[in-house]
Amino acid sequence: MPEVFLIISGMFLLMVGAFMKKNSALSITLLTVAAFVMALNILAPSLSQERIFAFDNLFVRDVFSQYVKVMILVASALVLIIAKAWLRHDHVQKFEFPVLVLFAAVGSMVMVSANDLLTLYMGLELSSLALYVLAAFDRDNARSSEAGLKYFVLGALASGMMLFGASLVYGYTGSTNFSAIAELFTANGESQTAIAHGAIVGMVLITVGLCFKISAVPFHMWTPDVYQGSPTAVTMLFATAPKIAALAVFIRVLNEPFAEMLPDWQMILQITAVLSMAVGAFGAMMQTSIKRLLAYGSIGHIGYALVGVAAGTQEGIQAVLIYLTLYLFMAIGTFGFILLMRRNGEQVEQLSDLAGLAKTRQRPALFLLVMMFSMAGIPPFSGFFGKMFIFLSAIEAGLYTLAIIGVLTSVVAAFYYLKVVKIMYFDEPKEPLDRYIPFVAAVVLMICALVTALFFLYPTPVLNAATLAAGSLVGGV
Repeated sequence: MPEVFLIISGMFLLMVGAFMKKNSALSITLLTVAAFVMALNILAPSLSQERIFAFDNLFVRDVFSQYVKVMILVASALVLIIAKAWLRHDHVQKFEFPVLVLFAAVGSMVMVSANDLLTLYMGLELSSLALYVLAAFDRDNARSSEAGLKYFVLGALASGMMLFGASLVYGYTGSTNFSAIAELFTANGESQTAIAHGAIVGMVLITVGLCFKISAVPFHMWTPDVYQGSPTAVTMLFATAPKIAALAVFIRVLNEPFAEMLPDWQMILQITAVLSMAVGAFGAMMQTSIKRLLAYGSIGHIGYALVGVAAGTQEGIQAVLIYLTLYLFMAIGTFGFILLMRRNGEQVEQLSDLAGLAKTRQRPALFLLVMMFSMAGIPPFSGFFGKMFIFLSAIEAGLYTLAIIGVLTSVVAAFYYLKVVKIMYFDEPKEPLDRYIPFVAAVVLMICALVTALFFLYPTPVLNAATLAAGSLVGGV
């Protein structure tokens, strides 16, 4: 399994870094990227529609988990490649950074293959503990230390609520295994209603814990502060791999052990989706920091993804997977660009720093224009198709009001994304940004731009893979 390989690799790299000490950060970073590539190679031959359970049904391998793991590995590798330049330029080259990213990826992969509440919790904690440290990685920076502390305290609270929910589910159902809980709810019996009422409380608390991890409203408060305070390379990771993993777990937990409670959790998710889309859209309008703007934007994107989850259908899950795939490249591209924005050697991250960028640096301005148009959902960029599949799945499930609210909030969100374009192309230019984009990072950004701009030309591989993945979860292939 790729998880075993990565854990062994992580321990080996930790030892190598500890013995090499100085000047080991670059080598460990490259070796970690190589480990992610090897894990993808291990994963590829096992991509089959057969569903396999392991470790006494604690762990499951299906197309759904394989699909999400590919996204996690790709996101983690791209983050490390872009962050390499930041580690060197800002003199924070420490070998612990890539190793922590590796362990966060392993935790996320364990989460998406969990077939038991305890496995889920172990994966969640492994990922979270690495992320807490990464948020405060630039320890000489007060904002980074504050972000790490804030994320740790609120994250621990959310984990506690989730664990309490899991204990309630176990108390009422007698099992923590997803398959056993699902069989209990589908079985007929007079005691089923009483069990369901008790387990609903546990399910709600588990949902609260997962809502915190994906920054869904009303558990989003940490997001703008932690995104702004953490190093941009870490923010790029927060916005992709762990969030994709948490949303995948959200889908699995609701559609497997609690599938019979669809009417109960569907209403909760609809309210959460509406609040997330609204807060994300209106909260971003007042921001002057690009990182805070994107933090609120990410809350809105989670709202759109929850619309697909709320549909409770195979088409809804398929739409969420497509959306997450496209969002991965948009987020990596945008945060990667911000990470490399410098003026006179100093990193800048205010909207006003982009004034007149199109007149002084045309190609970077064009790159950011593509990303902003796609984030806003303007055709023919990939963001448009992601939202289209999401709203179509809601309409097919009869959630017309939710789809209409989603379209309206998309229009509001377009305002602040287009505001960035207006600043770049129509405001008076400031001093030009530095020509500071390392070749490898430029290649990664170019790949993100090509996927975002040209997805509509050949969407078949993503659509087919997402269909298989959604079918393996709902159909239990």
